[in-house]
Amino acid sequence: MDIPPRSDTIEVPACSELATSRRPFDLLRWYAWVSLAIIVSVAAGLGLISSRFIIDESVERDALLTAQFITSIADAEVRHVSIPNVRTMGELLDPRNDGNNLLDLDPDARRRARGEFLDHIAHLPDMLLVNIYAPDRTVIWSTNPALVGKLIEGDADLERAFDYRMRVAASYQGVDQVRAERKFVAPPEQLFIENYIPLFTADGEQVTAMVEIYKEPHDLIGRIERGLVLIWLAIAVGAGLVYFGLYGIMHRAARLLAVQQKRLVNNETYVALGEVSSAVAHSLRNPLANIRSSAELAQAFDDGPAQRNVNEIISQVDRMSQWIRQMLQSLRPIDDEAVAVDLPQALQDSLQAYAVPLARGGVSLDLQALPAVQILGHPALLRQVFSSLIANALEAMEQGGRLRVEVVRHDRRSLILRLCDNGKGMSEAQQRMAFRPFFTTKQGGLGVGLVLVKRIMERFGGTVRLSSREGLGTRVSLAFRLFNASEKIRKRS
Repeated sequence: MDIPPRSDTIEVPACSELATSRRPFDLLRWYAWVSLAIIVSVAAGLGLISSRFIIDESVERDALLTAQFITSIADAEVRHVSIPNVRTMGELLDPRNDGNNLLDLDPDARRRARGEFLDHIAHLPDMLLVNIYAPDRTVIWSTNPALVGKLIEGDADLERAFDYRMRVAASYQGVDQVRAERKFVAPPEQLFIENYIPLFTADGEQVTAMVEIYKEPHDLIGRIERGLVLIWLAIAVGAGLVYFGLYGIMHRAARLLAVQQKRLVNNETYVALGEVSSAVAHSLRNPLANIRSSAELAQAFDDGPAQRNVNEIISQVDRMSQWIRQMLQSLRPIDDEAVAVDLPQALQDSLQAYAVPLARGGVSLDLQALPAVQILGHPALLRQVFSSLIANALEAMEQGGRLRVEVVRHDRRSLILRLCDNGKGMSEAQQRMAFRPFFTTKQGGLGVGLVLVKRIMERFGGTVRLSSREGLGTRVSLAFRLFNASEKIRKRS
């Protein structure tokens, strides 16, 4: 039996597949869709409940008024013809009772009362159809003569009205809901209201007749429609305000969370780099010191052709030592306490330190008047910021130029200081990489100057922005928080 060879090869998914399967959780997008679905659902539910409440209350109110009108007319007509109170209009409406059942009543009075009542019913406003039922569900009178004498069976609403003996029952229906008893003389235009109004005996125990009225009250329908429009408009506006208000809060929270996460990642990165750099610097300093000492010793005892090589060794060792110092300085934690710093004095100290290099490089200084303000920061770190920017501007203007320092905005809380040079400038790609660690365009540079500037500015609540054009120069804007004596300065994490 042949046994297939065993394969020990492990298939590793491609990097693109891993990246696709591990996409970061987008909190703002999920919140936007989930909150939209919840708010829309709640708004729709409230709208439907409010709409149904308005419709039902309006219809019930109209039906109640109609029932009160019908019963008042019935009682008034009975009293008008001097019929004893033991008789009610419901007992007089059925012509089949005109025989032996009502011998104690005057036939003319009985017919006159019934005729007056039915005439009032026939001229009700907004009326489409009126049917009057006997207890056996026979139509004893109708505004549509074709329905008189018909027995209506299977009408659940009619049966419910008789069984529960409700004072008034109403429903709001469309024109497509047509039953046998709805033989409208004038069909409704849009919808109609169906009312059931029972007429009782004198003791109120039995239903003697049921008045069914179909109405199309245009004024009431218009009011209901306007009310529904206002309800849905108010709900839509309210839901929109709630959604966009919460979305704005969440958007701001997501941005702050992203900034905090970025700072945390940067801090962890700088901590790791600092630890590695410290270990590397500790391992390199002793060999470099030994190399420099040996070179200096050789320089003292050898005056021959090797002297130039010895000088180059010393120069390169010094440059590597300077790199190590810069790297350690840029990666060390910036946890200095924020204090009030005199901005004009700090800037003047930095410019004074570069006065000779600026003059030697043919760079003229255009210093605008600065307001006498104090900013949040640290004197030594602030001088480091200015020194790095002045040094970069000086190196960008190899053939000389002009360095301009000016205030572009000043309010109660912040101040923006801008340093402009007309040097060689930077490309768009270089600008995007300017604040990345160890990126530099200078020969022999380490690429930590602008990184340190950004860290110092953000440490004390400020920002730094850079804009440049090749051949035209570079502008660096520094936004400082002003010191407020009334506020308590807290140590920023």
